[in-house]
Amino acid sequence: MSWLLNLVLYLPAAGAVLLLAIPRNRESALRSVALGCTLLTFLLSLILLARFDASSSAMQFETGTLWITSPAIRYHVGVDGISIFLLLLTTFLSVLCVLISWNSVGKHVKEFFFFLLLLETGTLGVFLALDLFLFYVFWEVTLIPMFFLIGIWGHERRVYAAVKFVLFTLAGSLFMLVAIIWLYNLFGTFDYPSILEQIASGAYSFSPQEEFWLFLAFFAAFAIKVPLFPLHTWLPDAHVEAPTAGSVMLAGVMLKMGAYGLLRFCLPLFPDAAHALAGPISVLALVGIVYGSLVAMVQPDLKKLIAYSSVAHLGFVVLGIFSFNQIAVQGALYQMLNHGVSTGALFLLVGMIYERLHTRQISDMGGIATPAPVLATLFLITTLSSIGLPLLNNFIGEFLILLGVLQERVLYAAIAATAVVLAAVYMLWMYQRVFLGETAAKQSSMTDLNLREKIILIPAVALMVLMGVCSPYFLHRMDAATVALLDHAGRREVRVENSIPKPPGASVLPATASQPLASRQNNSLPVQPGEP
Repeated sequence: MSWLLNLVLYLPAAGAVLLLAIPRNRESALRSVALGCTLLTFLLSLILLARFDASSSAMQFETGTLWITSPAIRYHVGVDGISIFLLLLTTFLSVLCVLISWNSVGKHVKEFFFFLLLLETGTLGVFLALDLFLFYVFWEVTLIPMFFLIGIWGHERRVYAAVKFVLFTLAGSLFMLVAIIWLYNLFGTFDYPSILEQIASGAYSFSPQEEFWLFLAFFAAFAIKVPLFPLHTWLPDAHVEAPTAGSVMLAGVMLKMGAYGLLRFCLPLFPDAAHALAGPISVLALVGIVYGSLVAMVQPDLKKLIAYSSVAHLGFVVLGIFSFNQIAVQGALYQMLNHGVSTGALFLLVGMIYERLHTRQISDMGGIATPAPVLATLFLITTLSSIGLPLLNNFIGEFLILLGVLQERVLYAAIAATAVVLAAVYMLWMYQRVFLGETAAKQSSMTDLNLREKIILIPAVALMVLMGVCSPYFLHRMDAATVALLDHAGRREVRVENSIPKPPGASVLPATASQPLASRQNNSLPVQPGEP
């Protein structure tokens, strides 16, 4: 099935090339091709999920072949429990981005959808690449389309925001490139599994100083992309100035590239440095959680409020990753998906409001629920999901992170928990000011959602409920990969085994050399009533 994974990866790029052959004045054909490519890519990714072996921690659907002879660079891609749902998230949100841009993009339609499809392929490549050089190529490819999406189709300060986004991201990735070249000189290959095998076999071990600086080089690139406080300043500008589709892709999947890099590369490659720096990094994550929440609370711009909420939510993810606790790591991975769905939907909703009112200022809004009850209802569900209401998706991720961190550092969990309260304050207060109260004259003629907008939002809202109620389906498929990852990361006190109860007939993970199975059965994830 490796051909299917490659088809999912390159079908959007093929669609982008096809768009170049269509005349610019045939806008309906351009939109239809973009929608057809993204929709087909999403459906094929569902087939990948259906054929994914949840009991295996190994890479699946792999393709590995020599790409460049000298230096030895391989075309090596694959998917495991860490990347499978990030792949699904990317293909799902890409469909919604095409639909939300159907009428809102009126200039340079051909170029817009070309860059959007190219961005999808670049992002998918980041999650699938197993060669460090190939990973870096895909990482940089994502910068080009996002730069143009913000710089051409953005708002008033779009050029400033686009340049700032590129400068921040490029500065971090240059450090990562130096580290990748250093690793090639040490191991003679860019192939990531081969490097891990050499480290595991003892063929090479880093000196403490070498590991420290290599870790920091990778960490700089990923921390900027997350973004981790205080490297977050590019994010609000990029979100506010980007078109709706750009904001959705940025919040939904591109920020996850940083957290994914921390999980995939920083922890397994440099476990000693990761453990040594876990304390300071966790403190930065906590500062970002509280700071992002407090700043979001006072934002007058609806889009900027959601942008700062992303700083807080991604702080939760980083805190969970550097707890080295399986419950928290699984919660962090799940929260990456939750944030992509919920925050992506919030940006979609804000875009719909902006199309009607041509303002994002909260003070200019009020009483929207009266003329647009369907919009208000779906916005309320998404708001409740964002603040972590039980039975909705964000609750599961935040609960698992707090539970896992609590087992390691009670104080960290207590500080992080305050952000849950702050999120309820700024999100519900925002909803009250925008949708409730007296209907302003400007809003009295506002129309409710049309059919296209309902088709965009209802699947996203349904997914929030599905991920909140049926979380074991997702978490079972992450379980084996997170166990293997923490084994590579040299966990100090792994307190968890297969944290999710297995459905009948599912295989049980074997004990690992670093942690006997019996000692990992003491603290399993809590089972909700009625779960299998």
